[in-house]
Amino acid sequence: MAKLKKGTRCTICKAKGKKEKAIVFLPHHRLALCKKHFIEWFEKRVEKTIKEFKMFSRKDKILVAVSGGKDSLALWNTLNKLGYEADGFYIDLGIPEYSEDSKKLAITFSERIKRPLHIVSLKEEIAPIPVIEKSTNRPACSACGTVKRYYMNKYAKELGYSIIATGHNLDDEAAVLFGNTLSWDIKYLKRQYPVLEEENGFVRKVKPLCKITEKEAALYAFFNNIEYIEYECPFSEGASSIEYKELLSQLEEKHPGTKLQFYTNFLKKMYPILKEHEKKQSEEVSSCKICGEPTFWDICSICRLKEKVAAGN
Repeated sequence: MAKLKKGTRCTICKAKGKKEKAIVFLPHHRLALCKKHFIEWFEKRVEKTIKEFKMFSRKDKILVAVSGGKDSLALWNTLNKLGYEADGFYIDLGIPEYSEDSKKLAITFSERIKRPLHIVSLKEEIAPIPVIEKSTNRPACSACGTVKRYYMNKYAKELGYSIIATGHNLDDEAAVLFGNTLSWDIKYLKRQYPVLEEENGFVRKVKPLCKITEKEAALYAFFNNIEYIEYECPFSEGASSIEYKELLSQLEEKHPGTKLQFYTNFLKKMYPILKEHEKKQSEEVSSCKICGEPTFWDICSICRLKEKVAAGN
């Protein structure tokens, strides 16, 4: 976040003839804002994104994927303030200390806004992430992503939610886009959109924070006194996505707006071409022979994961 010059007034307050000093400067939006107007700006931007991509309406029941981090809690708080029916969903990954700390924060926030938090224990469903990593020789982050997608979808349907909302921010989306572009991974590029439609047993998934930076989410959480887990998952160390974030942040520092331009231009110019390609090259989705969840194979990745863990024990 760029530094403010001494005495800078809030852009919105100034337009209204008031003299409130700014405490935040958003260089890529050319906005200097006070605390009140930053919070309003943040919430309006999320609402605008929801409407732009037609993510959901106030008639929908929304399940927010909560990790205990700043992004997911900021999203849950925003949806709640905007009047959406949004409840939380937390997956206890069984990672020592990290899962204990993040779960406590998620529960505390749920009690604060008086909205239900559904909790699923991976230990009871399969095994904790450290055990899965040892049993399968598969990178923890890869297994974790697969597990989260499966159980979010499964429980959203069972609990009666029509929407799954995740806290992926602009930094996340730009880093993933950068990585997939480096390898020209068409399979993943054609799925990188703020909305993944409901189809073939998959619940609609949305990313309302896709145009909000990581720093903006952190500031929003701070200004709203939202306590969140501040340290990274121990298994994320050395992840390529973190390196991509650092590289893009260096570019952003020199050229404000780079991340937003990179991401939004992809959505406007490249995604429509990939979407057309998807229509011609669509993959068939079937039901897993064991659990009945949607899969591209006879047996889904989670049921195969369970077999490997069982064999490893």
